[in-house]
Amino acid sequence: MRGRTAISSAAALVGLAASSFAGVPATATSSAAGCQLGNGIKHVIYVQFDNTHFRRDNPNVPSDLEQMPNLLNFIRNNGTLQTNDHTVLISHTATGILSSLTGVYPDRMGQPVSNSFRYFTPSGTSRTGVSFAYWTSPLYDPAGPPFPPAGQTDFTHEMINENGNIAPAPWVPYTRAGCSVGSVATANTILENTGIDIPTVFGPTSAEAAQVNAEYDASTTTPKTAPKSQADFVGIGIHCAQGSALCKSKHARPDTLPDEPGGYSGFRALFGAKYVNPVIKPTGSMTDLSGNVIKDQFGNVGFPGFDGMEATVSLSWTAQMQEAGVPVTYAYISDAHDGHGNAGNIHFAYGPGEAGYVQQLRDYDAAFGTFFNRLAADGINKSNTLFVFTVDEGDHFAGDTPTPAGCDGVTVACSYNRVGEINGDLRRMIRTQFGDTTAFSVHADDAPTVYVNGNPVRTDPAVRKLEQESSQLSWLNPYTGTVENGITQALADPVEERTLHMVTADPNRTPTFTLFADPNWFFFATGGGPCATPADCAFIPARTNQSFAWNHGDIQDEIASTWVGYVGPDIRQLGQTGAVWTDHADVRPTMMAALGLNDDYQQDGRVVSQFLETGAVSQAMRQGNETLLRLGAAYKQIMASFGQFSHDTLVASTRALAATDANTYTSIENQIMSLTNQRDRLASEIRNVLYNAAFNNQSASEQQMESLIARANALLARSGALAAG
Repeated sequence: MRGRTAISSAAALVGLAASSFAGVPATATSSAAGCQLGNGIKHVIYVQFDNTHFRRDNPNVPSDLEQMPNLLNFIRNNGTLQTNDHTVLISHTATGILSSLTGVYPDRMGQPVSNSFRYFTPSGTSRTGVSFAYWTSPLYDPAGPPFPPAGQTDFTHEMINENGNIAPAPWVPYTRAGCSVGSVATANTILENTGIDIPTVFGPTSAEAAQVNAEYDASTTTPKTAPKSQADFVGIGIHCAQGSALCKSKHARPDTLPDEPGGYSGFRALFGAKYVNPVIKPTGSMTDLSGNVIKDQFGNVGFPGFDGMEATVSLSWTAQMQEAGVPVTYAYISDAHDGHGNAGNIHFAYGPGEAGYVQQLRDYDAAFGTFFNRLAADGINKSNTLFVFTVDEGDHFAGDTPTPAGCDGVTVACSYNRVGEINGDLRRMIRTQFGDTTAFSVHADDAPTVYVNGNPVRTDPAVRKLEQESSQLSWLNPYTGTVENGITQALADPVEERTLHMVTADPNRTPTFTLFADPNWFFFATGGGPCATPADCAFIPARTNQSFAWNHGDIQDEIASTWVGYVGPDIRQLGQTGAVWTDHADVRPTMMAALGLNDDYQQDGRVVSQFLETGAVSQAMRQGNETLLRLGAAYKQIMASFGQFSHDTLVASTRALAATDANTYTSIENQIMSLTNQRDRLASEIRNVLYNAAFNNQSASEQQMESLIARANALLARSGALAAG
């Protein structure tokens, strides 16, 4: 996996953090009697996994969830495990998490390419931006210090919505309802870096900013001393309800959301372990679930870094917040694929069934057992708590076949000769195979986004030539020892990128085109000359503690397919089901319906009423249930990144971009644009019906809903015909 710290600068380095188990009260304190949630719910516990699978990556090796029976059985025995969920595009950590948090597709929250991306400058070159920054920060260019760096040209909002404003924040419905919200390393709801986030939240002349400046030399990315600011300020936060005692601390800052629909004033927040820990645990050091004081690689107590957010750490912090009167907690847990250790940004990539992988899952399982017992002792259980567990994306493992044959990892450990994605230098490969010297940069990925220098229009001859060449790319595969044809499996330019929800309100972030590759490959681009040998430009890196072997971002089913678990009052106890097709955007509205809350915007997802008891949905949803269900299913297939409409148009887009005949290219592109315009208009109409039924208790007529379903099916027939050529 390429997780939360895939791109870093000196100011984005992260330390090691903490949680606590000692001194747990017998019952959790109330956040304040003012917290008003519906359906008898008193607590919300949302757990966001990174790259943790329900499906088996090797048929002989139990999956990640199968090796965590404490979690798996908790969901199956008490609620619903949805196994037919899907990610958005690009299928990466930031994009997946942020879509689940907000319920909107990436074009409405600003992060379709992650965990970093590129943006065009006025000169036509491109620079790196990072997806992980605090909700109200400007675009984070990591080239500093200083921050922003001198070369930064794009200062649009990190979380930019379709109107060019800061996207609505996910904690707002809770705090407006009187419920404080704890964030445990959950993407962009806490400070993600010390570079741009500290001056944004605390101010450029604050004591916190002075601490950062004292630790870093502005002329170098090397810290002067063992930096403490990451452990102090990054990764942990509480967004307080108005009047909450939690934010009486002198260190609380105004919780500023200047673009929030309906306004948002008078709220405060705490940022960083330095200021949160004394409030939620007034005595003693923060510890993990086993009572170990957690320190960063420099010996600082505080936040452990995102790679260090193993289950024992993240769940301990979650429990401590709940016990301190924070009734709503959102927490991130690092993946179990990689050995993380206590020094940030470690990625020793394990293969399925490898001993270290299996042991890490045992540790995660034990942590969940301790966590659920601790919550039960606090009186926090399925009768009064909405639990949601989910994951950002699936993965493809790149590596040799394990030995011995038939190993299952649990009783017989698996071993691997080679482990790692094939690293390909796309620019040099194109130059070698086709003699094309066009200068371009890529956001390195299994699905690399290409930024051609000069930011030419999509019909520019140089762009068209690169697209055609990319479609024909072939190379010696170091795993098989044979030349692989068909490395490129799909192509999208801005026309199809718009269809896939990859075009934001910031035009500088729109890639020239996107290449979806064979999942064993990971592409980057340098400015070197032709490849002296095939291995000069495509190779399996040596296995180190910086190795990567779990590819995502791409379009394959193993990457697109995810899972989500719901437990709590008015959650149906369906056990395990794959009967309903959902994606990340559906998590948020389903949670809001279960909680009796509403966002101040219309989500792209819909309430999955099949997972809710009748009492948790509106009268309007109950009256038109069967037709509404069919309408919701049709909506997903025309709107979702992995719905049928997106699949069909991507097939057509790939054919168009590969075409050398200008008429074929123009005809297909025009048809995709026309169909997408029709899709957007129809989706808006359907979304209004679904939203009004769920949150405004307004019923549409049976005739209106049947008409919308028929129009959706007709649209899918047209996109299918286009895909078929």
